[in-house]
Amino acid sequence: MEDAKEEIRARLAVEDVIGQYIELKRAGRNFKGHSPWGTDRTPSFMVSPEKGIWHDFSSNKGGDIFTFVMEMEGCTFREALEKLAQQAGVELKRYSGDDKKQAQHKQRLYEALELATKYFQYCLTKNKDVMKYVFYKRNLNKGTVQKFRIGYAPKSGRALVDFLTKRGFTKKEIEDAGLVNRFGGDLFKGRMTVPLMDVGGRVIGFTARIIEKDDNSPKYLNTPETLLYNKGRHIFGLSQAKDAIRRSEFVVVVEGNMDVISSHQAGVCEAVATAGTAMTEMHLKSFARMTNDIRLAYDGDEAGVKAAERAISMASKFGIYLSVIDDYHGCKDADELIQKDPALWQKATQSCRPALEWLLEKYEIRFNLRTEKGFSEYASEAKRLIEDIEDAVLREKYERMVSERLGISLEAFRAKKVAAPKKKLRKNVAVQGEKSAISRAEKNLAALLKFGGVALEGFDPVEVDEAELSLIYDELYKELGAGEREKEAQSLLIKVEQERMKQEREELAEAIRVAEEAEDDEKVDELMRQLQALDKKSRKNR
Repeated sequence: MEDAKEEIRARLAVEDVIGQYIELKRAGRNFKGHSPWGTDRTPSFMVSPEKGIWHDFSSNKGGDIFTFVMEMEGCTFREALEKLAQQAGVELKRYSGDDKKQAQHKQRLYEALELATKYFQYCLTKNKDVMKYVFYKRNLNKGTVQKFRIGYAPKSGRALVDFLTKRGFTKKEIEDAGLVNRFGGDLFKGRMTVPLMDVGGRVIGFTARIIEKDDNSPKYLNTPETLLYNKGRHIFGLSQAKDAIRRSEFVVVVEGNMDVISSHQAGVCEAVATAGTAMTEMHLKSFARMTNDIRLAYDGDEAGVKAAERAISMASKFGIYLSVIDDYHGCKDADELIQKDPALWQKATQSCRPALEWLLEKYEIRFNLRTEKGFSEYASEAKRLIEDIEDAVLREKYERMVSERLGISLEAFRAKKVAAPKKKLRKNVAVQGEKSAISRAEKNLAALLKFGGVALEGFDPVEVDEAELSLIYDELYKELGAGEREKEAQSLLIKVEQERMKQEREELAEAIRVAEEAEDDEKVDELMRQLQALDKKSRKNR
């Protein structure tokens, strides 16, 4: 795909792509604008047409048109490639080699699903009873119905299949799109349909709600896993919510698709939903590309508690702050609260509680603290969750909270052995890759070493794209004298070494924890000696 990338870069100017998202103004050979992620008072976002790259000094992000679209859209590289290829008029199938047939097949599935969506929308307009259900019983307005492309699947057993067949789609294409049942007829019949879309707004499947009560049919019927639709990755409503999420810098995760639709109609357009409330790492990666503020609107029932547990144990890994919306004013969920009063829902999304605090309160209800068994189980579950918190200050906050609630000392709580501990999630995993994010100081120092004529013996700079380093140097250091650049490099070197020591200390602490759990005393002693040597070196360098 490297040839395809180069072809797209040649056809699309970096300033034109970025200019679709933020306002850019000419600044000499470059363009400047305000960061779409920061709160900069003066423009800190730089674009270099000559180099075809961008760098945001307020958030320390940078790259080419593909990384920019990935950051802004919260999408994968493949999705960004396809979006930009469409803009550039580049046919990716010409570059796909062995994947050419599959690419063509996927395109046919997209076309079948898009046509099915339009067909369902048309059927809705022709059925007065269904329109009454959608507009009056579900209380949806015309704008919302259009925004989410809501439609109606006729009761006839083969209406959609026959329609698509007449339009030239094969039986296999219709089946692979997830539109048929095991008998070869329509999967969706007599239901209100809502398209499932990818982050770019392409239809990849459907969720369909029954309209007439039927004890033998499930309330909701969803597209099965297909070549296009993956339940573990899909986030319902993200294509409609992404702009609001970027503006507000938070996302609201509700339980059901109708909760999402009602929330958008009520003015809270940051709402999305994950399939079956189960939060996966793929979901968190998508959210983390846009915001680190996730607000969960889960029920307080067992399923909601378990979903919150899973999310909490993963969130720290991505530097995400989780909170919970739980003030439903007696209503069972977001949709019911919105029907009661949309203003109450808007207020609820702004007054959240830290997720761990909410979960610990649920544990108090689950376990009887007056019994020794309940007391011990509460302490164990609390400790498992708290151990996953990467932030030392927050971790101590919750350790103190639980120890005070139990009436024990902080030391006793920390010393508690937890049976069958959860596997600690891997640290320092970047959102878009496996290596740790490169700090601002490291990038700036690398720029000085590469272009500023500064030499530092024995220092190994990080590998950063040369074009991005050039942009950083031109913006920050080009006008400085040689002595000033040398002084700045020495200052950055101290900061980088401190950051690297901190990282090494965290890695050693994690290795010690693992060795202690394995009761490998020899390994613990060896790692402790390494930690002591590192601390000694750190004190010497101060």
